[in-house]
Amino acid sequence: MARLTTASIMTTSLRTLRGVIFDMDGTLTVPVIDFAQMYRDVLGPNHPRIVAGSPIDILHEIQEWPPEKQQTAYHVITRHEQEAHERLQIMPGAVGLCSFLDSRKLRRGLITRNVKASVDLFHQRFGMKEFFPALSREFTPYKPHPAPFLHICKVWDMRPAEVMMIGDSAKDDIACGNRAGAVTCLLDLTGRYDDRQLSPDEQPNYRVKTLEEVQDILESSFELRS
Repeated sequence: MARLTTASIMTTSLRTLRGVIFDMDGTLTVPVIDFAQMYRDVLGPNHPRIVAGSPIDILHEIQEWPPEKQQTAYHVITRHEQEAHERLQIMPGAVGLCSFLDSRKLRRGLITRNVKASVDLFHQRFGMKEFFPALSREFTPYKPHPAPFLHICKVWDMRPAEVMMIGDSAKDDIACGNRAGAVTCLLDLTGRYDDRQLSPDEQPNYRVKTLEEVQDILESSFELRS
């Protein structure tokens, strides 16, 4: 009978990971959109949520508006996004992490609440091998609904438990991944998140301050399979 060595026991106990899905704004790119100003421009400075300083999900907020008012709101949001295009920068560590994933033949996809034009610009500007699938807000329902994550898993023919979701928003990215049954990793650049204020859906499996840290987690905590 074959005898298991310590190394093989460690390997068999590791969780299998076959793909990684990224958020874009604030994760793969440096955050440049002034969301507070965008919310004021869309909702008005006297909107109850703005006055109270409550969290706002702008896309869900305007979803029930009449079509004409909704269209005006989308124009404002798109204007802010287009202005941000001029200042678009790749997040430090993103190229290295994606190169590592490619070298290990792991799939990588993207889910953003930004428009497809922003995803196309991201692919063109930074010359990286494209993320596939790359779902923009034209795919509904949006994060934090798990539908976009589950769609990518179906395309890849993978179980959600074999895929990691990486993002900088606990309420959108981490909740999306957790609801889908994925491994989740929160990119908390400034330490702004307090675990005591996060709902169960928003609690990540891992938390990092840089994308460089993600590779260490992948290599030490997972069996990486192409």
